[in-house]
Amino acid sequence: MAIPSTAGPDHSLQLGLLNAFQPLPFLSDLPKMVSDCKVTVTIPVKNEAQRLPQTLAALCHQIDLQGQPFGHRDYEVIVLANNCTDRSAEIVRGFGREHPTFQLHLVEADLPRKHACVGHARKWLMDEACRRQHSVGNLSAIIASTDGDTVVAPTWIAATLQEIRRGADAVGGRIQTDHSERAKLDGFTRACYLRQVAYGLLRLELESFLDPDPADPFPRHYYHNGASFAVTARVYLQAGGMPAVATSEDIALYHALLRAGANIRHSPLVQVHTSVRLAGRAVLGMADQLSAWHNLKDTGRAQFVEPVEAASVRLSCHRRLRLLLSKQGRRGGRKAGFPLRLLAAQLAVNLDWLTAQLEKQMPLGWLFHEVEAEQARLGDWRRRWPAVPIQQAVSDLRIRNAFLRHARAELQTAAWCGPGNLIQRPFSGRLAVCSGKLA
Repeated sequence: MAIPSTAGPDHSLQLGLLNAFQPLPFLSDLPKMVSDCKVTVTIPVKNEAQRLPQTLAALCHQIDLQGQPFGHRDYEVIVLANNCTDRSAEIVRGFGREHPTFQLHLVEADLPRKHACVGHARKWLMDEACRRQHSVGNLSAIIASTDGDTVVAPTWIAATLQEIRRGADAVGGRIQTDHSERAKLDGFTRACYLRQVAYGLLRLELESFLDPDPADPFPRHYYHNGASFAVTARVYLQAGGMPAVATSEDIALYHALLRAGANIRHSPLVQVHTSVRLAGRAVLGMADQLSAWHNLKDTGRAQFVEPVEAASVRLSCHRRLRLLLSKQGRRGGRKAGFPLRLLAAQLAVNLDWLTAQLEKQMPLGWLFHEVEAEQARLGDWRRRWPAVPIQQAVSDLRIRNAFLRHARAELQTAAWCGPGNLIQRPFSGRLAVCSGKLA
């Protein structure tokens, strides 16, 4: 059913995009949205009876950043219980009866096999949330996502709203594993998980020195997964909504937002705890990663990651691209001359290819993604910088970051330059202090 257009060109464009979101009959019986609802939380659920009560309780008892109860009229929760063979739907209904002011809506569906997956379920929920927000004329409202095995922090909604007010278009929350469940993992799998977390956070700290992102400053994390993600309805619409994929739908949405030039904040204030299990509901989800690590323990193989030298070169090149685009005013890569040839060589990509990407004037975040995809396709980057055991990378990152921390503190004390002006010279291991010109 198409939504009729009632306004000007921008509104018509929005409606055209909304009409592309396929309306589904099983979502048509949802009650009308409260006009002052600021957030629609979506939860795809399949056989989560064991964990669902904690999920719902955490959402029901949200507080603001001053510790006061968050008004139930300010947000709603939609649960899609798809193809459940347990008591999941019954639990949602019972919880709604016990908390009558809580705007909790249940949708039950038996999806056909090709659509019975978290990717389609989450897309349909977020598309419907966008339609609902549009119906009350509130495209500045938030569409949020979590999972039925996840417990959000008491300030999850309030912290998300704060990041949006500060200028973010989308917010990824920090996903932490349940401590008691993590303790039950075998030692090898648990160590793999903790090393991966340490590597990721140290890598982000290195980024804060070499290529800081003004829209996503450190401290930050690296999660943008469906267990904790939020986006304004307007930007969700501008990005074309969540792509229709069976799995890794959250990553597909993240990429769509990058292509749209959205400001994506990885906020440490927005937090959730999720389950730890080796057999999960989604292909390529956390459970699959834990299972892969679990299976490594008998092979003698280690985790391998990009070495710190490669990360330093990559981030330095990212910063130079950022400065280059700023100085060139996005007039096109061919006017950049020698610096661009040097960047192409350092990034191990073809000069003509890099020039063509710059001339497309794509958002910077998507340009970085395209560069990494081209590096993977060509293989020269990987041959130049072979992966190293993660233990070595973590150790090297700690040493490098400690040095950069000290160097930045000394520079700030001496008032030579502001934070973020330290650039790692590719291939040298030495620091250069630059005044904004390409080093």
